[in-house]
Amino acid sequence: MAKPVRRVVLGVTGSIAAYKAPLIVRGLVKKGVEVRCVLTPTAAQFVSPLTLTTLSKNPVSQSMSDPALWEMAHLSLAGWADLVLVAPATADFIARLAQGRAAGLLDTLVLSTKSPVVVAPAMDAEMWEHAATKANVARLKEFGYRLLGPEKGELASGKIGPGRLVEPDEIVRSILK
Repeated sequence: MAKPVRRVVLGVTGSIAAYKAPLIVRGLVKKGVEVRCVLTPTAAQFVSPLTLTTLSKNPVSQSMSDPALWEMAHLSLAGWADLVLVAPATADFIARLAQGRAAGLLDTLVLSTKSPVVVAPAMDAEMWEHAATKANVARLKEFGYRLLGPEKGELASGKIGPGRLVEPDEIVRSILK
């Protein structure tokens, strides 16, 4: 039997779908889950660290040398989490994970954790359907990462197609099963 998820690191990457991250945090907190958020530099342009701090009641980490954590952020958060959730995950971030890169706090944290990793992609349909993205997603699955979505629907571009972030309440339900 899998251990219950009580501590989640939510990694947010630079997608317009980042505006849904506060809803994910709120949903998890309502279920009694402690949440710590990690923002990539681009994600911080879409969603405020203050919003995520307020909803999670925990500091938001944005740098590997974050003074808010008592030890190196990627190691302390990687060991603390019962589950690491990346939502939304851009095509670029998925590519970095597939290559095992460690350029920033979030990708380094994912490489350092022994906890389950769930990736919820969000991108335009053409990016999702590109052969490189498909190969990168297959590689993540080989690593044992679980993918949630994406869904088909209206995208930020106004097009209809696959690439839409799974709705926050569904993400919360899915990772707490």
